[in-house]
Amino acid sequence: MSILLETGWRKSSFSEEGGNNCIEIATGGGTIFMRESCHPETIVTTDRITLGMFVRAVKNGRFDHLVG
Repeated sequence: MSILLETGWRKSSFSEEGGNNCIEIATGGGTIFMRESCHPETIVTTDRITLGMFVRAVKNGRFDHLVG
């Protein structure tokens, strides 16, 4: 898959030095691309509105039952 990214892959400054346990994000053509650093070949796509709704739901605890 060839993707024209407007930005390079970015990851949180909180990620471990050289570690492979984080989510990386890039943008291109109005699409947001996400991948796990330990599995960079698998890419999930979304848009800004959907990602924003997901982040708000996570912050509000809507998915706590999945990790606790």
